[in-house]
Amino acid sequence: MLQPPATVTLADLVAAVCRFRDERDWAEFHTPKNLAAATAIEAAELQERFLWKTDAEVDQNLADAAKRAGVADEIADVVMFAMLLADRLGIDLAEAITAKLAANEQKYPVNLARGNARKYTELGGG
Repeated sequence: MLQPPATVTLADLVAAVCRFRDERDWAEFHTPKNLAAATAIEAAELQERFLWKTDAEVDQNLADAAKRAGVADEIADVVMFAMLLADRLGIDLAEAITAKLAANEQKYPVNLARGNARKYTELGGG
């Protein structure tokens, strides 16, 4: 059983997801190919929640508790499969996220990136 959300770490969550998998003896099915596919499929299911809707319709849907819970479920599925893939590949998620944030800080300096959505190659300045 996990601790209350305020005290749960990323490592705790990864361990809980792996424990859930292991209790069901599913690790043999969790190959990198299958986990990458499952992550993409769950991401597509998340996208489907927003497909063909205006921003106003999305906001309205997210104000509905049941629809918001459905979106939360899809996000959780994406993250859990990504956790399982990282675990399978021996990737420490905290280290990977920290490294990616550091790289993004270099690509997207605040003085150039603030308030726009341009790709780093289009920011100019370096």
